Amino acid sequence: MALDVVTFGETMILMNPQESGSLKYVNQFTKQIGGAESNFAIALTRLGFKTGWISRLGKDSFGDYMEAFIRGEGVDVSQIKRDKNHPTGLMFKERYELGETKVYYYRHDSAASKLQPEDLNEEYISQAKYLHLTGITPALSPSCRETVYKAIEIAHKHGLKVTFDPNLRLKLWSKEEMRRVILDICSKVDIVLPGLSEGKILLDIEEPETIIDELLKLGPEIVVLKTGAKGAIAATPEYKKQVPGFKVERIVDPIGAGDGFAAGLVAGLLKGYDLVESVRLANAVGAFATTVKGDVEGYPTWDELQVFLGNKEDIDR
Repeated sequence: MALDVVTFGETMILMNPQESGSLKYVNQFTKQIGGAESNFAIALTRLGFKTGWISRLGKDSFGDYMEAFIRGEGVDVSQIKRDKNHPTGLMFKERYELGETKVYYYRHDSAASKLQPEDLNEEYISQAKYLHLTGITPALSPSCRETVYKAIEIAHKHGLKVTFDPNLRLKLWSKEEMRRVILDICSKVDIVLPGLSEGKILLDIEEPETIIDELLKLGPEIVVLKTGAKGAIAATPEYKKQVPGFKVERIVDPIGAGDGFAAGLVAGLLKGYDLVESVRLANAVGAFATTVKGDVEGYPTWDELQVFLGNKEDIDR
């Protein structure tokens, strides 16, 4: 099976409250899924590309639901392992009309935290053009970290481009260890996609252009720094360019936007677009993601994206 992109990591069952406010007072939830890498794979599949997602799930009902859902979105899940000794992870969102969405994780000793290098099928990965990683996976356990490094090794051996979203999770490890590992991974990949706040945490630097310069010194070909409502700065050793974002009148749920951004960027590059146009595409997919509750429900199809960008006429009837 020829694939455009392979990714791997933990996805959890997401319990999404039906109303805003403290979980102390919320009684009804919608069951969904949430995980950076599967979000990315679903977003890219919706844009018309072939993706594969590798993970471990519990041999439980939540694992059944998750595998069926992701397969139903068109992502190849043939490399999933089912673990009878460890559960599928669980998380709860807490949304506020004033203030940021909070997420509470119940992932200790989960099946996905037991990912190991042996779970990677080199032949499967070698068929793809891109490998996408996030900084969440190496934080989950030592074996997950080893698996990330093994995947990078396999990707380089077979000529895949490696994209990396730092996706910092301060609840999972110490700031010192996080900096050391994340910056080391940045030095081994082709494209790095940090948010501005992440760049500040990793490097203790406030100035966006200096953050980009320091990351480029580590060795990636491309750094795209996400700058919130302003959009993103596309950068290579030769140039930097601010690419404006798209205004969203009402942000319903921002979680999943960064994964959609990464998918839009890779979609553009796979289409042969230049970096700036690919970042514009990324900004658009990220904007779509914020308009609905849930991590993946807002991602557009390729046709919807083209209508939004003004490249195609929308005919309703």
